[in-house]
Amino acid sequence: MSNLDRTISVAPMMDCTDRHDRYFLRLISKHVLLYTEMVATGAALKGDRQKVLGFNNFEKPLALQVGGSNKKDLAEVAKIAEDMGYDEININLGCPSKKVQKNKFGACLIKEPDLVAECLDAMVQACNIPVTAKTRIGFDDVEDFDYLNNFVGKMAATGCKTIILHARKAILKGLSPRENLKIPKLNYPMVHQIKKENPNLEIIINGGITTCSEIKEHLSNVDGVMIGRAIYQSPYFLADIEREIFDNSDILTRTEIVEELVRYVSEEVKKGTRVNQIMRHTVGLYHGQKGSTEWKRYLSANMMARDSDFQKVNHILEIVQNNEKEKLAV
Repeated sequence: MSNLDRTISVAPMMDCTDRHDRYFLRLISKHVLLYTEMVATGAALKGDRQKVLGFNNFEKPLALQVGGSNKKDLAEVAKIAEDMGYDEININLGCPSKKVQKNKFGACLIKEPDLVAECLDAMVQACNIPVTAKTRIGFDDVEDFDYLNNFVGKMAATGCKTIILHARKAILKGLSPRENLKIPKLNYPMVHQIKKENPNLEIIINGGITTCSEIKEHLSNVDGVMIGRAIYQSPYFLADIEREIFDNSDILTRTEIVEELVRYVSEEVKKGTRVNQIMRHTVGLYHGQKGSTEWKRYLSANMMARDSDFQKVNHILEIVQNNEKEKLAV
């Protein structure tokens, strides 16, 4: 196990955890480990490397998640990740989408433990940063503790000492990726038991965790908690995590976050980034707060189109500052 703090991490989410979202989330939390979206080996090796893999050092600590099943390609990407300054490389063994299965990576690899072991071994040999795996507890009709435990053992034997377990099985046929996040039942006890059987491994639990009290309960059974949708939908949940899990009270207010974000947008626009590419990630910033509707309405009307005007970003400060004044007046 590495010295990387994985107590809390934000799950890799396609079309969500791009570099702009990660910058935004890092403004809220200093301590959580962030993950990229899944990057296919082909894109990493043949695409515009800076565009596909580039990141701002402010985002760190940061892990790259990769998808693939060719051990040579995976090893090459692992080395690239290390050279670029990533803190970890993670292989996706949990995505159930048809497109991913067609390219032979993601959750379908749970059915091929030996191939997974070969891939992990090649990655471990290729780099000096931690190589980790994110998978599910089963697939289709298979939700068996012994199968999962043997799978975990094969991965661990390669030198992969951190395993993230989404506490649902993957249904490889008949369900969409979105349905796979809800329909298969959560089985937290199985993940907890994996930790008991493998005390020398770092086991991270993922799936359906939405409160700090739930996080604390899981941390009494496993080494870390990974959260996805609950943070994307309500990013300021990270502030609660900073206070309650990391005992950190040095947290930016929502207004301060927006002020920092406006500066970031200003610099990014000069590089050719579109306003909507950044601001789309902030829709949930005021989730559950007074003024949330106005915030979402302004974003929808002014910042979600491809040709959104940067000048309108400055006006957003008036909205959040007015929200703060209204709170103080109550």
